Amino acid sequence: MSQTLDTDRQLFREAMSRMGAAVNIITTAGPEGDTGFTASAVCSVTDDPATLLVCMNRSNRHAEVFKTAGFLCVNVLAHEHEELSPVFAGVGDVPMEARFAMGAWLRLATGAPALETATAALDCTIDQVTEVGTHSVLFCGVRAIHLGPRSAGLIYHGRAYHKV
Repeated sequence: MSQTLDTDRQLFREAMSRMGAAVNIITTAGPEGDTGFTASAVCSVTDDPATLLVCMNRSNRHAEVFKTAGFLCVNVLAHEHEELSPVFAGVGDVPMEARFAMGAWLRLATGAPALETATAALDCTIDQVTEVGTHSVLFCGVRAIHLGPRSAGLIYHGRAYHKV
């Protein structure tokens, strides 16, 4: 079935669900304490200088905390962290403090929480924000990297988690 570019949101979302993506928890520290959300829209931009982009829904109740803080950590999840992803996505409305109690965290250069057992934690400053539709695109300069244990990765594809 093919449609023109003016297709509805549901068709677009279905197409995007068929694109596998790494699962990440994005964290920062704000005046109210540590906060985080789950994101699959994360990718490298360049390695010189090391830069990532993170897409964050502008309706996320913690969006302004990230923008005000000016720093974040991209925690790349291993398959063992599958239970953390929906919790940080807000499923079950678990309080933020309890979400962070589910893992061991350390601090790198910026002070954002880095998941000790993540396959990789990329500690970044937010260097530029571009607003596109419903999302903010955060361009992030990598300031420090923590490599956790080598482990199978976690992707989200077809509205389900998969070990890779």
